[in-house]
Amino acid sequence: MSDDEKDQVAAVADEFLAARPVWAPLEYADRIRTEAERLPVGVRRFLVSSRAAEDAVIALGNLPLDEDLVPTPPSWQVAEKEESAIREELVLMLTGSLLGEPFGWVNQQNGRLVHDVCPSRGQENSLTSASSRQQLTLHTEDVFHSCRGDYVALMCLRNPDAVGTTVALVESVDFPEPVRRVLHQDRFRFFPDDSHHVVPQHTTENPSALEDRPHEVASVLFGPEESPYLRIDADFTEAMPGDTEAEAALETAAELLAAAAERVVLSPGDAVFVDNHRAVHGRDTFTPRYDGTDRWLKRTSLVRDLRRTYVRTKSRSRLLG
Repeated sequence: MSDDEKDQVAAVADEFLAARPVWAPLEYADRIRTEAERLPVGVRRFLVSSRAAEDAVIALGNLPLDEDLVPTPPSWQVAEKEESAIREELVLMLTGSLLGEPFGWVNQQNGRLVHDVCPSRGQENSLTSASSRQQLTLHTEDVFHSCRGDYVALMCLRNPDAVGTTVALVESVDFPEPVRRVLHQDRFRFFPDDSHHVVPQHTTENPSALEDRPHEVASVLFGPEESPYLRIDADFTEAMPGDTEAEAALETAAELLAAAAERVVLSPGDAVFVDNHRAVHGRDTFTPRYDGTDRWLKRTSLVRDLRRTYVRTKSRSRLLG
């Protein structure tokens, strides 16, 4: 994105916020989609054409950031309470809405549309975005749900240690035919990850057992045979009990994806939109400082057809769960 385009995006965001002193993204989401038509023509064409082409990874650079960006919050709860970097949330929603409709989860980050991704004390080794010393393996975002997003959108606010985001494209993997055949069959269970509080006894600090969580049974590969879509999270996907062939196929798939992974380092002002059906993503480990300078991203999920969510929720709600 050019500097002129960046200034235009900033102007749209600033005008929107000036007219609305209270930040309520759930209430404003429809209006934000309309305001996105005011973004620079080149930006809109790029995003719309990338959507039509089903590009697996879409990147935008040089997005506007507040020159006086507040320190990285110590947790998403603090970020929510203090409404940290709401201008950047709006910029992510404006650009992302040209690819899909933002939605959230009742049981994740308090039902917020845009999440804060930052390290938190006590969560260093958790399997959530609040971790740091624990690697996040390649995964489909919200793998457990049939209404999961078509895109996961990440905007970098701060990344002084050049922490890598890992991405692997399903098209980059040549699955052996016997493995491919098994992966196309409904022989796998998909569970909510630890950030989803789906059962009463579950906490992020003391996660519930996978067996206690609701889950879906489906295939890992699905859709067009010549260019399949992918659904996998090695930490929260299991073969059906006793199905050793499916278990072996799942392990092979995870290994092949890891071998095909590429490392992307997001800089402040960068945004990446990962097609949640055509790619999986993860994150490198890092050592947090907890001094206000740690890595900080904004994240939202986007769905191409919001009616699919409405059908599931039986209401015109952007929140699932």
